[in-house]
Amino acid sequence: MEIDRRLFIASLGGVSAVAAMGHEARAEALEHYMSDLLDTADDEKPKFPTAAEVEAQINTRPYRRGAGGLFVATSGNVNRLAPMPVNPTLMDFFNLRFTTVRHVLQSATDALKKGQPEDIVFACLLHDTVHTLMKTDHGWWGAQMFEPYVSEQVTFAIRYHQALRFYPDPQAGYEYPDLYRRMFGHDYEPPAYIEAAYKYARNHKWYGHPRAVTVHDLYAFDPKAKVSMDPFVDIIGRHFKQPKEGLGNDNGPVAHFWRTMARPDIPL
Repeated sequence: MEIDRRLFIASLGGVSAVAAMGHEARAEALEHYMSDLLDTADDEKPKFPTAAEVEAQINTRPYRRGAGGLFVATSGNVNRLAPMPVNPTLMDFFNLRFTTVRHVLQSATDALKKGQPEDIVFACLLHDTVHTLMKTDHGWWGAQMFEPYVSEQVTFAIRYHQALRFYPDPQAGYEYPDLYRRMFGHDYEPPAYIEAAYKYARNHKWYGHPRAVTVHDLYAFDPKAKVSMDPFVDIIGRHFKQPKEGLGNDNGPVAHFWRTMARPDIPL
């Protein structure tokens, strides 16, 4: 069977979304996509699973989908990690630990090219890095992880982009992605706390910040895009309050987040 690569990538939410998926998730998505092509007539829409069918897949995997990328091997066994510096910086985590670097760089690059303010560009750069540690409720986990070191607006953008992704806003350029219909089921309804978070953010004066993250999160589609950390080094310097002791060593309320990523092989 011949597969149109561009259509397949678009069905998953674009290159940025595919880049954030592990090898097993990509293989599973390709299998579903090919099955849809076999079962779907030319004039029909792709078939997506129901929420119940997605739920039934839980005990078919040796891992839980909410596990952070650092703790799950994409194939075979996990790799030995390079040691972190004694006083690690945010850039050290980008270079040595974060598992979604290409994805967030594509998001931030798209925001930068389209003239977004620096705080939104910075929020795009950070928004999914917490997937390294935890995927479930990643908006809240990510906001908490960065809160002591970034502005309130950036924290707000990271926290609420998760809830906003379930609710389209065509006026802002955001449509509900087919990736979510495949991941959660076409009939999935977000739980009450997600809906409450969406309503709160939708009526907030900073609504544009997390909404911009959702737009640039899914619409960086260029498969030939070349990304680099270079344009963001100065932005990090202006917007991130780097603790002099190093992330994880500052004895703050979220230091354990950073220590866990720095030393994920410690058993207790």
